[in-house]
Amino acid sequence: MYRVIKKDGRAKRAELETVHGTIQTPVFMNVGTVAAIKGAVSTMDLKKIGTQVELSNTYHLHVRPGDKLIKEMGGLHKFMNWDRPILTDSGGFQVFSLAGLRKIKEEGVTFNSHIDGHRIFMGPEESMQIQSNLGSTIAMAFDECAPAKADRSYIVNSVDRTTRWLSRCKTEMDRLNSLPDTVNPHQLLFGINQGAVYTDIRIDHAKRISEMNLDGYAIGGLAVGETHEEMYHVLDETVPYLPEDKPTYLMGVGTPANILEAVDRGVDFFDCVYPSRNGRHGHVYTKFGKINLFNSQYEKDDRPIEEGCQCEACQYSRAYIRHLLKAKEMLGMRLCVIHNLYFYNHLMEDIRNAIEEGNYSSFKKERLELLKTL
Repeated sequence: MYRVIKKDGRAKRAELETVHGTIQTPVFMNVGTVAAIKGAVSTMDLKKIGTQVELSNTYHLHVRPGDKLIKEMGGLHKFMNWDRPILTDSGGFQVFSLAGLRKIKEEGVTFNSHIDGHRIFMGPEESMQIQSNLGSTIAMAFDECAPAKADRSYIVNSVDRTTRWLSRCKTEMDRLNSLPDTVNPHQLLFGINQGAVYTDIRIDHAKRISEMNLDGYAIGGLAVGETHEEMYHVLDETVPYLPEDKPTYLMGVGTPANILEAVDRGVDFFDCVYPSRNGRHGHVYTKFGKINLFNSQYEKDDRPIEEGCQCEACQYSRAYIRHLLKAKEMLGMRLCVIHNLYFYNHLMEDIRNAIEEGNYSSFKKERLELLKTL
């Protein structure tokens, strides 16, 4: 059950009750593609840094170690020792990212595995079956994430097919949830709005999928080649046509500034690889902007990454973490990832507090200005 606690303009402070615990929103979901956060971060670490939701990838887990094996092991929660909510994406993004390795038809998509090249077929039913085997808290509908700049006729056909696929996902999810051996019979299904940067197609699609009465709604196909301004315009136009009494999830976004802007437009779920990917390369977030610890100016810097930060990494100096990174010690990478995820999780906490206090607009303005300081 999803409940809006407070609204401040279009910003929503809400909570989603699930079988694996209640999610306070707005929320940032920490990306663990293959059931682990890249950078040697454990599920115990995730709890320490305030992670509410972990996100894993349907396609990657299907390829390795296999969703049937994970089901045999008791489902993804048990397999990775995580008792809080998990969202699994549907494999739809791989339809976009593995463009050179796939063929799209009405039935679904044929891939060549990026690992060993063997052929994989995935359609709406297969995606739901894999996610059911994983037993995630929230399953995403199977869609095509088309390129943002694709021509209009391609997008119209793609969105129509995504709508038909969504209907098939819902039917299959209902069937799977009713089976006696289902890992999680309370699995939720989120549908995905598509339409590239064509706002009229987006709005029409939002209206059509809203009628399906799903557990939540995502906006997909952004942060895939369009400008930030185009993304914000799509959100301005589309979000009002999605149900306000259901969670709204902006997939694959983004920077702290992107999140601050999207919350103001009614979005309350986010995920992005930035904090972990950037952390592994020594790029760390602060409220004043992002810094690159490889830069020589930090060689003798005895300050923590961010003054006042309570994360594990900020018990060490920038100089020490830089030394670890330069020496290719795994601890350096791990500390940077932990700091970045802590930063994102606590940014969301500050956002939730600002909405509750009714001053989100001034909070957003102040944070956006601070982010430009460095």
